[in-house]
Amino acid sequence: MSPALPSALLAVSREIKSAGGEAYLVGGWVRDYLLGIPCGDFDVEVYGLSMEQLLTLLKRFGKPNLVGKSFGVVTMALEGRIYDFAFPRTESKTGLGHRDFEVQSDPHLDFATASSRRDFTVNAMGLRLPDLELVDCHDGREDLQKKILRHVSPAFSEDPLRALRAVQFAARFEFDIHPTTQQLCSIQPLQELPQERIFAEFKKLLLQAGKPSIGLEWLRRMNLLRYFPELESLIGVPQEPDWHPEGDVWTHTLMVVDQAALLRHELENEGDKLSLMLGALCHDLGKPVTTVHSEDRWRSPAHDVRGEAPTRSFLARITREIDLVQTVVAYVREHLRPALLHNARHEIKPGAIRRLALRVDIEKLVRVAKADHLGRSTEEALDGLFPAGNWLLEQSRHLNVLQQKPKPFLTGQYLLSLGMKPGPEMGELIRESFELQLEGELADVDAAEMWARKKVKGTLK
Repeated sequence: MSPALPSALLAVSREIKSAGGEAYLVGGWVRDYLLGIPCGDFDVEVYGLSMEQLLTLLKRFGKPNLVGKSFGVVTMALEGRIYDFAFPRTESKTGLGHRDFEVQSDPHLDFATASSRRDFTVNAMGLRLPDLELVDCHDGREDLQKKILRHVSPAFSEDPLRALRAVQFAARFEFDIHPTTQQLCSIQPLQELPQERIFAEFKKLLLQAGKPSIGLEWLRRMNLLRYFPELESLIGVPQEPDWHPEGDVWTHTLMVVDQAALLRHELENEGDKLSLMLGALCHDLGKPVTTVHSEDRWRSPAHDVRGEAPTRSFLARITREIDLVQTVVAYVREHLRPALLHNARHEIKPGAIRRLALRVDIEKLVRVAKADHLGRSTEEALDGLFPAGNWLLEQSRHLNVLQQKPKPFLTGQYLLSLGMKPGPEMGELIRESFELQLEGELADVDAAEMWARKKVKGTLK
């Protein structure tokens, strides 16, 4: 094993060794290197030196920043990269919750003891610097080759977050979870975790996994969906085989989330990617409360609108980001709209599309609807075709509402210039004008102002 490491890191590690200490590159970098995955996170564990010795040594290379004295963590920029230098530490659980730990750094621990407190064996390996020797006290490399996640020690259960880490790691790397580790995950009290930590693991699952369905299915298999009842309620809800030959709503949702993951690359902004993925995950949360068997078919009338409440309930469990919640709710409420408009394309007026643009970003909505459409096993879906989405994008582009919402041609400032006074009548006139604009009866600003002059002239008489 001879990776090409930054020269600055090797130089620091040589100084640490000369001072009588040892430096290990640990955690995700070692795992990802062995998997052939690029990794830019450099976490260095330092043994055998005091904090004062380490700080004095690091000052020869730059300006160290002590960010966690009790945890023994120092960050430092070297040649454009950020490094974390940390001492091994012991942790003892003092109560309920993710934060209720007593943490004590101990530079005199040995690597085997320190690494035994890590979560999984594949994350417990270290690369000793500067000689680049792999130190693997818990058979992590073997588990990596077998593609299995296995907890290192009973200390795993001291942090319930590790159950969710198992889920997102299993999805990101497409690993199996060892049966004993599954059992430990299944009994973790996720209710003790702060909301922001749960959200962080969901983000990794939804944004970094090629097939997030793998992680969601592990949540089901390990009985962790009990903490997310809105998702659990999808299991076993029947769907009409002609429209959903793939099976129940849970199965369909897994397929939709994976389709959305294939569309993530079209978006640059992380927030847009996350709202797409959450929209795909939540789009059918209204089906458990609306599904009925009627006229020999399974139907879920108004499940788009009825999906708002469970979507808000689920999202409230994992995030307080109001704008994100509002965006996802809009996707859920409107996810059927592309298909409905396309089916009625010979009867609908342009105003229906303009009004849709007022409620939601059409281009982003189409991605959610496309994932929904392709996330099933119908012949059209298997062919990768979504004609309704293509049609709606074309129509929206033609109406100039694909990239922006319609804005009123008529303004209060113009009405003031005509001698009209501020008040309810002015607001009503602008609203009426906007309605005509949306329906296409007022084509531009000139038409709206001509219409307004006639209306105001009659009003001022």
